[in-house]
Amino acid sequence: MSLVGPIEAEAPPPPLYAAPPRIYPRAVKGRIRRVKWAVLIVLLGLYYVVPWLRFDRGPGLPDQAVLVDLGHARLFFFWIELWPQEVYFLTGVLVLAAIGLFAATSLYGRVWCGFTCPQTVWTDLFMLVERLVQGDRNARMKRDAQPSSLDRTLRKAATHAAWIAIAAATGGAWIMYFNDAPTVVRAIATGAASIEVYFFFGLFTLTTYVLAGFAREQVCTYMCPWPRFQGAMLDENSLVVTYRDWRGEPRGKPREAMSGDCVDCAACVNVCPTGVDIREGQQLGCIGCGLCIDACDDVMRKLDRPEGLIAFEALRNLAASQSATGGMPPSAKRFAIGMAARSAPRFFRPRTIMYAAVLGVVLAVMAGAFLMRETVSLSVLRDRAPLYVQLADGGLRNGFTIKLVNKTQARVAYSLTLRGLDGATLLVQQAALDGEGRPLLVSSPDGITEWRALVTIPAARRLTGSHPVVFEIRDPLGQAIATAQATLVGPAQ
Repeated sequence: MSLVGPIEAEAPPPPLYAAPPRIYPRAVKGRIRRVKWAVLIVLLGLYYVVPWLRFDRGPGLPDQAVLVDLGHARLFFFWIELWPQEVYFLTGVLVLAAIGLFAATSLYGRVWCGFTCPQTVWTDLFMLVERLVQGDRNARMKRDAQPSSLDRTLRKAATHAAWIAIAAATGGAWIMYFNDAPTVVRAIATGAASIEVYFFFGLFTLTTYVLAGFAREQVCTYMCPWPRFQGAMLDENSLVVTYRDWRGEPRGKPREAMSGDCVDCAACVNVCPTGVDIREGQQLGCIGCGLCIDACDDVMRKLDRPEGLIAFEALRNLAASQSATGGMPPSAKRFAIGMAARSAPRFFRPRTIMYAAVLGVVLAVMAGAFLMRETVSLSVLRDRAPLYVQLADGGLRNGFTIKLVNKTQARVAYSLTLRGLDGATLLVQQAALDGEGRPLLVSSPDGITEWRALVTIPAARRLTGSHPVVFEIRDPLGQAIATAQATLVGPAQ
């Protein structure tokens, strides 16, 4: 009799990568879904309509209210006009947006991700089209499980055609923020647009089509960096989508006496756009959209049980409720929702106060910088070669390029003077003289005007080495407007 048993084949190693199951979110109705539709309409309306708004800035300037004019290096926002030198205002806006996002997350969790993120907004729109053409969750799952058919092919084709149209409108609208909207739309439609316009139009169309039509939850779970560090923004007082397990567990059928309110219907999972089961606690994939709340409340209403099994709740209240209801039978927990263990959210706490203070400081700095911004500035560039010219009478001459930046819409003549070296004379080519013999610099409205200037030092002054001087412009009333530092150069000692 052999003591050696049969040799079992080794099991193959598990795959290193398993494709995630496809998610079929189900449509849901409720107050949170209505809020999301309202936010979607407002945001998409602003995105598509804003480039068509007009704002009269006067002759020679674009009348588009919001425009990034790359050709003339300007950013127009209604009555505000920013030049490239003022890019720090954009930096301030980005800082405000970041701190505001931190503050909103600290108060309400991933409210940005669930309601206002472009990925969420366009994905909601794409899923709406998908449901209208292919049906809701069960219909789509059943159709995808069946062999290919003419009906399935036509529905898929119609869905993708609608997606491409929405993506094209998205890409086209983005192009309109950098070009005059009516002009660029006409050029794109007639084939007269530039290669650059068509390239970026196609790029944004493609990215919208891929991200909102196919990537969807993959963007929120893997591509977006925000879920990785949002935990640092949250605390026990942040309002987040939460499953009240103290009331829902143990799960069971509706008629079981010792079961909690959760009947394990999976409605919360079926409506989640990222496929998260909120009953397992806080997770990376949860975007805080709150659709599971609407789905669970609908089930509770049908079972004649209190709503709020899933709700926006602070983790502090969740722990307090868990402790206060310990030992209660499930039937008693249903009526313990309003108990004293739950308290109002604490919106004012050190974290939120710090965010509010930083927001206030940045806003004050930006407002002060904007109110004190220069409308006229002067720059002087000395010639690099030759550094100076020796004149026949023994004097020296230095050459400069003068640039006058006028950010206003008025054409004004400014008198130019030179301070810092007695006896030096200033000559500006192609410039008239005022009543006191000073060069007059006539500025172009909303532009940069350039002149060639020569500074002559008499031989008696005997300039050696370098000597600092100041160029100054004055308005017709004699008030100093702007100055620029420069250096006169002579032979070495």
